[in-house]
Amino acid sequence: MTLNDLMISQEIPLEKTKLAMIRKVSFLQRKDSTGDGKDDTGYMNVSVCELKHPPPQLCPMPEGLSSQQVVRRLILSSIVQSESSYLNSLKRILQEYQKPLLESPNWMLNIKKVHQIFYRLQEIYQCHSMFQIALASRVAEWDHSERIGDLFVASFSKLMVLNVYSDYINNFTNAMALIKKACMSKPAFLEFLKKKQASSPDRITLYGLMVKPIQRFPQFILLLQDMLKNTPESHSDRLPLQLALTELETLAEKLNEQKRLADQEAEIQQLAHSMGDRSFNKLLNSDQRQLIHCELLMETVYGDKSQVLKSKERKVFLLNDTLICVNVNLKSPPDISSLVPVGPKYTVKWCVPLLHTHVMEVGQDSMQRIGCGSKMVLGPPKLYQELEELQHDLAVVEEVSLLVGTLHGVYQNLNTTVSQDWCLALQRLIRLKEEEIQNANKCRLRLSIPGKPDKSGHPVSIMVVFNTPSPISKISWVNRLHLAKIALRQENAPGWECAEEDGKTKTRLTCPLLTCKLPVFSPGVQTCRLQRGSLHSPFQSSLLGFCTASTSLPQGYLWVAGGTSSHGQVEIFSLNRATPRLVKTIPLKFPVFCVEYVKEPCPNMVEKSPAKMGNIICAGLQDGSIHVYSSVDTSVQCLLTMMNPDTCPVLCLRHSLSFLFAGLANGKVAVYQRKTGERLWDVDSCQMVPLGSEPVRCLLTLEDTVWASCANQVSVIQGSSLHTQSFEAHSDPGFSVSHMVRSGGGVWMAFTQGSSIHLFHTETLEPLQEVNISTRTTHLTPVTPVLSCDMMWIHLTMPPPPGKGMTSLNAFCGPVDFMVATSSTLASDLLRRDSILNGSEERTNGEGWGEEGKGNVDGDEGVGAEKIGYSQHSQGGPPREERPKRLLLQYRLHSTCQLPGKLLTAQPEQGNPRSPLDSPEHSPEDGSIYEVNEDPDVWVRGQPVEWGREGEARRSKVTSTAIFCGGRGYRRVGQTAPGTCPDSSENTLLVWQLPLTLSQ
Repeated sequence: MTLNDLMISQEIPLEKTKLAMIRKVSFLQRKDSTGDGKDDTGYMNVSVCELKHPPPQLCPMPEGLSSQQVVRRLILSSIVQSESSYLNSLKRILQEYQKPLLESPNWMLNIKKVHQIFYRLQEIYQCHSMFQIALASRVAEWDHSERIGDLFVASFSKLMVLNVYSDYINNFTNAMALIKKACMSKPAFLEFLKKKQASSPDRITLYGLMVKPIQRFPQFILLLQDMLKNTPESHSDRLPLQLALTELETLAEKLNEQKRLADQEAEIQQLAHSMGDRSFNKLLNSDQRQLIHCELLMETVYGDKSQVLKSKERKVFLLNDTLICVNVNLKSPPDISSLVPVGPKYTVKWCVPLLHTHVMEVGQDSMQRIGCGSKMVLGPPKLYQELEELQHDLAVVEEVSLLVGTLHGVYQNLNTTVSQDWCLALQRLIRLKEEEIQNANKCRLRLSIPGKPDKSGHPVSIMVVFNTPSPISKISWVNRLHLAKIALRQENAPGWECAEEDGKTKTRLTCPLLTCKLPVFSPGVQTCRLQRGSLHSPFQSSLLGFCTASTSLPQGYLWVAGGTSSHGQVEIFSLNRATPRLVKTIPLKFPVFCVEYVKEPCPNMVEKSPAKMGNIICAGLQDGSIHVYSSVDTSVQCLLTMMNPDTCPVLCLRHSLSFLFAGLANGKVAVYQRKTGERLWDVDSCQMVPLGSEPVRCLLTLEDTVWASCANQVSVIQGSSLHTQSFEAHSDPGFSVSHMVRSGGGVWMAFTQGSSIHLFHTETLEPLQEVNISTRTTHLTPVTPVLSCDMMWIHLTMPPPPGKGMTSLNAFCGPVDFMVATSSTLASDLLRRDSILNGSEERTNGEGWGEEGKGNVDGDEGVGAEKIGYSQHSQGGPPREERPKRLLLQYRLHSTCQLPGKLLTAQPEQGNPRSPLDSPEHSPEDGSIYEVNEDPDVWVRGQPVEWGREGEARRSKVTSTAIFCGGRGYRRVGQTAPGTCPDSSENTLLVWQLPLTLSQ
């Protein structure tokens, strides 16, 4: 590899760079060199000044700088310092480890193995050395240009950078394995690594240094994101920064995907190496085997009294068609494990086909006792027994309450008010016990797997129970087991093709999986055509079980619109299961061309209505009317009908915070303003914005603007002023913009003709990129219109690597009528590991829970962490440790001293009319903070869980994603020709689903 291959820009002459280094940088202090006295220059012996850390020391800045300029200078200094530190780490690897090993007179390692361990590190060092030179030049010119984004684009957009880093990352696991093997077989090499670590000032191991290239690009991304946040829209560096972020994020995604695949391959190889069974090794080494998920879980066996009989840590491997459970042996020499990660050894416990494995939902009574004999139990039976006891006690107390109501005397502490409070307290305990059962199940994964046949040869299923580290872990397992089975279906084997990878088909679980196909509109109305009108109306259902929520589609409802020449129809599908289910049909007098889901404004923007309005759905019809619906669950009500002055068909709808925009067939946009303090729009506020003579085919909302397409022109409508700015999206007037979608800082546009999509910048409106998708697949011709082709296509960012397209092998027999991507976040309650009461578990001084944290409180300590009772303790009772555990019933009644009547007690009346029971100081619980949970009748003591121990659930977000497409018929690409489909006239809905994703 030559230097010319590594040069990042010809605009940076070497002499100019050296002069910049000699005169140093105006606002950075030079850091004194350390080590062997040689300048830490990197490639070509050109040094880059470093900041003293911490904190960065800046020389006096020019006057008149804005706060953003100051912040940008600080971020630039962080970039310089970070890059210098990174280069220093690379240099240490090459000079302190690779060079001595290559020059060793004793040949501690074979030279070939040394090159394998440090494969591609020299090239990475050279790339960043040249980047450091260019960076120094930009720093020297910062006061005049303030540009750095284009430098990152020029440096890291080259294919060479991707290849070098890809080779290094793919080789990383192999390099660590070579180091581990050498440490175990060559004591001199182990001693060499120890001495190098001990002599280094930061005590970083070789592994710690070699992992830095894997972490480099995420660090760059964070720094440039901060730089972009502090760059004004009018700044010349803003677009280059956005392009640089796109390049770096694309590169990071590619590298992360390769690292993930490399790690999976290493896990399979480690498992195969540990087995020693040839048939098993053959199974694992098959090209069709793919590792989907693996994790350390705790297998637990329960007794008939819910006692834990045995717990053992296992590692569970989910392959694409097999589930394997192994014992783990983590023992390794401590000297080696401190220098390099040492993989464990595995022993197979069981291996079963995936299709014979079933996840058992919590609460299935028939599955409470499944296993080897009666001693094996499933779930927490003790909690169920305690729930039954509470329900029995409630029935008894209700009868007691009826008897108390028949008393003739009036007693202060025995009356209907007190007995009703007992009932309320027991009802609350029942609710808490139900919640405790649910919470206990959130980290318990139950699998039914095939066992050995019984004596008569009949198949036997056994139950294994694993405790997962968190609810998110269980959600991941349930979801991936569900989708892995779907991936084995014929329509997903394979499901995608990537023509840019020599026609390779894709079966990885990270690709969208076709989960179902179902008819839309009844067979009697097949003349009804699907329109572009479809949307997802999110709705969280609290009634779904844990496993059901983990495998369901994005929760809510899918609205699908269509119509004939004489009437229209909307069908609503429930998505709260793994398969959409038709729940309602809305007939209309005219065809529906478009629908729009309107998000509810912030509470401070719109006054709260006394009645729940629910989701707002707008439908645009052929007669020029817009129907506004309120959707609460499956109930739909038409709240408002608006007609545009031209009575022109409504082709598209979009909304902003204050306006509703309607694209009309006559080239105008009708704008309706929201009523003050309301969610609906004023019918009389309609304003018409003319754009041209061609239909307005699509609208796109971007912050306070709306983009509207008319023929080959796109107009940007500014907020409330409705001023427009137009630009040409295509040079040919016959190419009308048919679709627009935002992606980061750009907008992709498709056209009614041709097979190209164009990308435009959202701020400058400049064209950025043009992609011809006909070159991405062998199944499209160059003249096929995008998004109206004879099959469905989706462009994903990962996988495959960004910039590459995939073609679905599941297609329609005609054009794609609509495509909608949906996503929803799982309810945060599903991610809570503990009960709402557990925030006070560790309280002391009489406020802690009793045994097992289930609300049992020693009577001698007053009330527990949950204020549920009051009592009077007799004197001279048994010792505290011998007293029986008991609950103190109390709900809203804190004290009976204010109730009428005399105190019913066996103790003689004292001078003070109030007994200790009635005293306001009877318990420190009276000073507790109470807040309402769910409804005013349920009191929860203590600090809000959302800000306490449930921080993990609050920070983590689990998202479900699915893609819905509508068209005519169904066929497999390459197997059925478009004109030979048997059901080509049937309206069909195809549903693709992706694995759940976790984000912060």
